[in-house]
Order: sequence, then structure tokens, then C-alpha cells
Amino acid sequence: MDDKEALRVGAAVRRRRRSLGLTLAAVAGRSGLSVPFLSQIENERARPSPRSLDRVADALETTTERLRAAADSARAVDVVRADDEDGVRRLVRGRHQLSALEFVGEPDLGREFQHRNDEVMYVVEGAVEVEAEGRAHRLGRGDTLFLSGGVRHRWRATVPDTRLLVVSVAEHIDATYDSRR
Repeated sequence: MDDKEALRVGAAVRRRRRSLGLTLAAVAGRSGLSVPFLSQIENERARPSPRSLDRVADALETTTERLRAAADSARAVDVVRADDEDGVRRLVRGRHQLSALEFVGEPDLGREFQHRNDEVMYVVEGAVEVEAEGRAHRLGRGDTLFLSGGVRHRWRATVPDTRLLVVSVAEHIDATYDSRR
């Protein structure tokens, strides 16, 4: 873990502690670490060892991997460089509110999808066929298709070198509409 990552982990630790409604003293009691040391971690003045971070994660009822992923989401600006390979490429790294994927080539994943949150499909190049709500939708370059959360769908590229951009509300976000609110 480099110094910049350690700083972001401190912010992730603080967010997780607050989301659980815990005080520094409660986390100290659970982890066996001191309140001043935990405060220094949260305020980005101390760099926890892997063992200390494990103890903090256990006290916060999570894992070090999840804390690091949450730390990744503290990144406000992140450049993802283009690559020329066929397949699937994540356009947003870390655990954010949005998920963005680029599918390149002729992927036919051969399965049906159903996501809990909304998504938009945008054809950058080529063409796709999307089956949703019992209807087939043929999309070409520049076309978009919106799918509400919960809609079962499947898709396939219909021409070589298709580039499809799929942007959705991330699965860990509960963006479902509740009419009782």
C-alpha cells in the first residue's frame, strides 16, 4: 500500500465507522488499537500496517479488500486509458455509484441479464440486437436503449467490431423507486 492509498484508506475507515454509528472508542475496544492511533489513521496522519488494517476491518465488520475498494471510490478523477483488445473493459474503476463497461468485438454472452438498477446501452460502432420485455430491438451506431431496473434482457453484437457502452447505476446502490416515500 503506497502513501496515497493509505490516505484514502483513512477516509474509508472513517466513512465505514460513521455508517455503523460507532465511536472511535468502540472501534478501539473491538480492534485492540488505541483511540489516538485510530484517529491518526482516519485523519491521514498514520499509515496502518497490514495487520492493523485487518484488525480495523474486523472491528468495522468488513474486510481489508472492501476498505481498499471503498478507498478507491475516494478517487475524484481517474483516467482509464483505451486498449485495443476485444472483450470487456471497465471504464470506471473502484466502487462508485455508476458502473460503465465497454464491450468490444462480437460478444454473445448467451445469457439473460436482470439488474436491480437502471442502465443505458449506447452503440458506439457496429450494431446489436437487444431482447427485452418480449421484443427485439435492433440498434445501430449512435442508438441508445434505456432499461429500467428489473427488466430481463439479453443482447448480442450483430456485426464484427461492434463497440457497445453500457452505463448503469452500480449494483451495490439501492436506487429502486419506493412509492411510499
